[in-house]
Amino acid sequence: MCVLFVKVASAQKDLLAFNEQNKYMYYQVVSQPGVITDTLKDRALYFLEKAYPKNTVKKGETSGNYTGTGKFLIVSGLTMAKHIEGEVSYTYYIECKDQKYRYWLTDFVFTPYKVDRYGNSVPQVGIDIPLESATTKLDKKQVDSYLDQIGTYSKAFGEKLKYYILKPAALPKETKNKVISTKDW
Repeated sequence: MCVLFVKVASAQKDLLAFNEQNKYMYYQVVSQPGVITDTLKDRALYFLEKAYPKNTVKKGETSGNYTGTGKFLIVSGLTMAKHIEGEVSYTYYIECKDQKYRYWLTDFVFTPYKVDRYGNSVPQVGIDIPLESATTKLDKKQVDSYLDQIGTYSKAFGEKLKYYILKPAALPKETKNKVISTKDW
């Protein structure tokens, strides 16, 4: 059982590959037969607004393209004694075409956290480490752990996007204003 867990954990960093600029990247193309481009665009935007409301969203130059930035925390330690190591900021891209969409996460930058005098974990100001050069500034064991967590997060991002793409976006509910009649009481 322990061997199986180690195999799953080491498989997560294999999800990340290098792109043309020699940066880590998580890339997927998903086909959705029977779903038109407008529907894909609407559902992708709905996903970004509902699932990740704190992420920034920018519409691309062409219709159906979305870009933005987000971040998540990196933790270490056992289940009961977790410690926040830092945060990873990333850039995401989502492009929709007829009956398929693609997305990728890239530009991963690690910002280490420190414990302030009040016992809170806060980002260390001025220290931003691009993931590609992390092995020169951090321990290899730490970098492997960070890559595993980034791979897991990226995979979860994609699974959540797929769920929202498959599910029709909820229509906004019409709210009727209550009219109070002062004549009938």
